Amino acid sequence: MRTKPTKPHKKEAGSILEPQYRDADAAREHLEKLRWPDGPVCPHCGLEGEAYKINVKEKTFEEIKLTKKRIRKPRKGLWKCAGCRKQFTVTVKTIFEDSHIPLHKWLLAVHLMCASKKGMSAHQLMRMLELGSYKTAWFMAHRIRHAMAEGAPDVKLSGIVEADETYIGGRQRFRIADAVKPGVRAQDRPSPVANKAAVFSVVQRGGRVYSRHIERVTAENLKVVLDQVCDADAHLMTDTGALKGIGRERKHSLVNHSADEYVRWDDGVCVTTNTVEGYFSLLKRGINGVYHHVGRKHLHRYLAEFDFRYNARETTDGQRSVNAIKTIGGKRLMYKDPVG
Repeated sequence: MRTKPTKPHKKEAGSILEPQYRDADAAREHLEKLRWPDGPVCPHCGLEGEAYKINVKEKTFEEIKLTKKRIRKPRKGLWKCAGCRKQFTVTVKTIFEDSHIPLHKWLLAVHLMCASKKGMSAHQLMRMLELGSYKTAWFMAHRIRHAMAEGAPDVKLSGIVEADETYIGGRQRFRIADAVKPGVRAQDRPSPVANKAAVFSVVQRGGRVYSRHIERVTAENLKVVLDQVCDADAHLMTDTGALKGIGRERKHSLVNHSADEYVRWDDGVCVTTNTVEGYFSLLKRGINGVYHHVGRKHLHRYLAEFDFRYNARETTDGQRSVNAIKTIGGKRLMYKDPVG
C-alpha cells in the first residue's frame, strides 16, 4: 500500500537564529567578545585587562544554616576593577544599561534594524520581540538609532561629491476655511514646504553620505555643513538651488533640473546628482512606507539610522550588526531627554 509522504516539520523561528539571539547568557558573552577583545575594560576608570569576574561560591545547606546569613547572589556577568575597585558589567555606560529587556532581544533588535533596508517600525519590533508595549519598542529603537549616530567624519569627503536638499513631511493642502471672506483681508498663502522639515545630504560618489536636518535652507547654512564634511579640493555637484553661487570657493558643477537636464558629460566627467537623489528615495520610502510620520525633534536620529545603513551597504547584514554594536560604548539616551 502506497503511503502519503509526510511533510517535514517547520523549524521554529528561534531555532534558526544564532545563540546570541536566543539566550541572554549567550548574548552577554557575545557582547563581551565584541566590546572587550583584549580583556575587560573598566567603564569607570578605563583600566584594561585588570578586572576579575565575581562568581557565586557554592555552599552546602549545612554551611548556610551555620552562618545564618542571607546569601545574596551577584548579577550575572559582574566584574570588579582591580584599580578603582568598582563593579561593572558589559552593559554599563551603553544604550543597554538599566534596561529590563533581555539582552538577546536587544541584539536581535539591532540586527533587524540593520538588516531592514528601509527601517523597522516600533510596532513591528513589538510584535516580533514580544515586548510589553509600543512605548518600550519605540524607545528601544531610538536608543539604537542614537548609537548609530556619527559626528563629522574624521576623513572628509573627497573626489566627486554630490549635495542636495529635500523636504520631509505631508503635503500642504488649501482648505475651504482659508478662502477669503467678505470684509476680511486676504492672507498670504503658506509656502508649499511651510510644514515640512528640510534635510541636507552630502554624498561622495561611491562612498559615504552625511545628512543633517536644517531649520532654514540658505546658502550660508548649507556652506557650514559643506565645510565640515567636504575636502576643499572636492568636486561639488549640485542643482540650481540654494548652492548655486557657492562655486566661487571650490570646483562646482551644476545641472539644471528646471530645463529637464539631469545628466551631462564635461571632459569625461558625469555631472549629475542622481546618487544623492537615490539616497533620498531610500529615505523617503522608509519614512513614508514604514514610519509614516517623523517629528522634527526626532528627525536627526532617523537620518543617523539611514546614513549608517547606507555607509555600510557593501557589508553583510551580520557584519553591519556587529559594526552597530561596536558603537554603543559611552552612549546613553534617557527617556526624559528625547532630543539629545
